[in-house]
Amino acid sequence: MLIIITYDVSTISAAGRKRLRRVAKVCESIGQRVQHSVFECKVDQMQLEILERRLLDEIDEKEDSLRLYRLTEPVDLHIKEYGKFRAIDFEGVLVI
Repeated sequence: MLIIITYDVSTISAAGRKRLRRVAKVCESIGQRVQHSVFECKVDQMQLEILERRLLDEIDEKEDSLRLYRLTEPVDLHIKEYGKFRAIDFEGVLVI
């Protein structure tokens, strides 16, 4: 399944800035950044549950926000891209 993760971490304090970096690292470990605080991730149900738990362990629910969106299949019908960024095709061949 394809999910979208968005977050807003308070960076007023040094602790908040550290949380922001940790949240980003968790997201980078499983998905691709499409905007500053927005990631696309291709996961199965177990990976989603682990990811959600890891993210909840990092944020402060009193100061931060976290949203996870599951895109319904077929995702090609629900995504429109404009501008210079083009997302990686998770189903395609990766050439390095």
